[in-house]
Amino acid sequence: MDIQWMKYALKLARKGVGRTHPNPRVGAVVVQDGKMIGQGWHQCAGEAHAEVHALADAGAGAKGATIYVTLEPCSGFGRTPPCTQAILDTGIQRVIFASYDPNPAMSAGAEVLKQHGLEVFGGVLEAEANTLNQAFFHYLKTDMPWVMAKAAISLDGKLATHAHQSKWITGAAARKHVHRMRAECDAIMVGSGTLREDNPSLTVRDARLRGHPPLRVVMARDTPKFSQEYQILSDEAPSCLYVQQSNKHNKYWQAAGVDVVQVNDLQAALKDLAGRGCLQILVEGGGKLHASLFEQKLANELLLYQAPVLIGGVDAVNLWHGLGIADMSEAVHLVDVKRKKLGEDMMIRGCLIYHH
Repeated sequence: MDIQWMKYALKLARKGVGRTHPNPRVGAVVVQDGKMIGQGWHQCAGEAHAEVHALADAGAGAKGATIYVTLEPCSGFGRTPPCTQAILDTGIQRVIFASYDPNPAMSAGAEVLKQHGLEVFGGVLEAEANTLNQAFFHYLKTDMPWVMAKAAISLDGKLATHAHQSKWITGAAARKHVHRMRAECDAIMVGSGTLREDNPSLTVRDARLRGHPPLRVVMARDTPKFSQEYQILSDEAPSCLYVQQSNKHNKYWQAAGVDVVQVNDLQAALKDLAGRGCLQILVEGGGKLHASLFEQKLANELLLYQAPVLIGGVDAVNLWHGLGIADMSEAVHLVDVKRKKLGEDMMIRGCLIYHH
């Protein structure tokens, strides 16, 4: 039964996708005599944690009950009081959790509860819970966001024709899936070339996908020439421009409400995004930006939508639009690969392993 209830708690936790960062996604269920009497999930950073919602839902019935939580209850004060105290105050007798909290400011909740005589068990469906919060855990270890490199490509690995035309390589089903992925992320990044050639809106165009609109980000060497025609200037979501060299165009972007930030390199931009609470970032290209990600080993995951078409041409835009590797021993490997057919296209997704 522990696994069944933890599965339900994980289902609740997933409701927080796209809403909780820089906090983790957490779900909780209170069970008394084999029946659920309370449930909750962390809905937004700065608001009550999952345990507090579930305990409030259970009310007085929580006394002597079991609470299932997808993350070890926190024991420290953040923007909200510790959940360990809320659990103790309601008379819960048994605590089952999935992931151990790696945050030193919040961990050791299990020990606190044990010291007060509660039965505590951790590690139930831990792998599933860790995957749900991989961006959060990655940030705690590295101070960097979880970066997903996304691209729509042809069978011969092209992002666009030699004339930089790319609409549309993939079909409607693949493009719909992209919006689901955008909704799960805190920021969407493109290079200045993609901004200029494609003029993307970088929004989630599906009203059914809830959550905060992702920050729209452009990475540029020099501040791009300003134009009112750029779709990222719409008020559907905030926008940010990272530049390595500022110029006279800065003031026009800033006057349009875009945050212009000067950084030394791509890594500094990503670190700044993490500091803003953007822990999961979708990088949509183009080829030069993807090349920088791969060559600097900054991308953690690859998300490809491959269409059954050939584009050809030595001057067409490649997924890795640079020199690439010299020796096959240096090849970047994809692991934990998942494949899904979307109409005529194939989604290929996996984590990136770099040669050291």
